[in-house]
Amino acid sequence: MKINFNDIKNYLENIFSKVVEYRRHLHQNPELSNREFKTTEYIVKILDESNIKHKRITETGVIGFIGSGENCIALRADIDALPLEEETQLPFASINKGVMHACGHDMHTAILLGVATILKKYENSLQGTIKLIFQPSEELIPGGALKMIKAGVLADPKPKYVLGQHIFPELNVGELAVASGPVMASSDELYWNFYGKSSHAAQPHLGNDPLIVAANLVIHFQNMLNKNKNPLSPAVLSITSIIGGKATNIFPEFVSMQGTLRTFDETLRSKLHNLIKEHSNTFASLYDVKCDIDIRKGFPALINNYVLANQFKSLMSEHLGKNNVKDFEPKMWAEDFAYYALEVPSLFWFLGVKSPDEQNTYPLHNSKLNPDENAIKIGMLAMVIAAIEFLES
Repeated sequence: MKINFNDIKNYLENIFSKVVEYRRHLHQNPELSNREFKTTEYIVKILDESNIKHKRITETGVIGFIGSGENCIALRADIDALPLEEETQLPFASINKGVMHACGHDMHTAILLGVATILKKYENSLQGTIKLIFQPSEELIPGGALKMIKAGVLADPKPKYVLGQHIFPELNVGELAVASGPVMASSDELYWNFYGKSSHAAQPHLGNDPLIVAANLVIHFQNMLNKNKNPLSPAVLSITSIIGGKATNIFPEFVSMQGTLRTFDETLRSKLHNLIKEHSNTFASLYDVKCDIDIRKGFPALINNYVLANQFKSLMSEHLGKNNVKDFEPKMWAEDFAYYALEVPSLFWFLGVKSPDEQNTYPLHNSKLNPDENAIKIGMLAMVIAAIEFLES
């Protein structure tokens, strides 16, 4: 029997207040990456109440199953929070000091729980299996997605597509944004330690100054980037921390430096890793300073499947109105959903959560982030429609 989307929209309205309760409970009880034990217990409780089959995978991951058969679509929500003290003054603000859902994962999880409730109602009409992925540790390298993939989240049955979404405070409630192709960049953490020889500031010739190495590299890396990549290929190499020295008249013996590298191009990414190491050691040797560098490879670039993206735009234009479906400008952010996209064709879109009367718009990872809960309706509708239509395609 063909599923009637108008019926789904009516049912969605009926369960909206319940899904808001889910969101507020999750928001009030945030947990850090790989420590989402109570969050996972809550997810399991809701799935049990809806008679949805599920199983635990990894320490805090959960998979739910609706429908049956090898034809499968997977829907993913991330469940972890950030180490941030909340400043929203909401009645359901975090009760866990120094931990906050400042990236919208509480909304992602609540939306997927709501989607699960809707799909369960229409389970007998589904043309296959909907797999629900409640994934931990999106905020922490190497990422929970990779861990869950290694544990078999994409097997038995293997989904033909994986779908996910993320709140976007710059976009109005009622709107969605999607990119065809590149969405977010790869993300690598860069760490340097420079070991020199301390001396008095009035006698620089008696020491080996590690600060001057760090200072030179900050400038040099921008030139290195410009001269070693195609201008049409985006990349960012940002130095965000230099720590060294405690006095006005003493050159330090040790300096540390940190930064990040972002790009959409895996070949360029590898090339830049080699150049960063080579040039760091070259500059250090010029000043008789020893250099240790640690490049911690993070998430790969997230690339949307072009066909899925275009189909999704068409679907959402039909159900939400063409003016409410925007093109997403790729960001140099990072998202471990990228690991799913490396395994199967995948699609990741953005959900508008900006209130029409909002005076101050706070970005993701901000202690005052307060997304409009009316966006939950749009998030549920988009995910349900996409899951059903892609399952039948």
